[in-house]
Amino acid sequence: MTRADQALSIQDFINALEPVIRRIVREELNVIVERHAGIFQLDSESPLHAELTELKARNERGGLEFLSHEEVWK
Repeated sequence: MTRADQALSIQDFINALEPVIRRIVREELNVIVERHAGIFQLDSESPLHAELTELKARNERGGLEFLSHEEVWK
């Protein structure tokens, strides 16, 4: 097996593994949020709170455009 073949095999492995890892992380985060729903609270004065509030408002107005995974990682 040449180095090019090995590199291709590694990239194929990464491409196959990435969606699985994303799904597992998403599922685990959902479990944590459901178990500890009252723990995570965001201070209304924090910059993150302001950003998330703005994103929510833009989404409600239809002002958000989402990119596919392929578009993001081009």
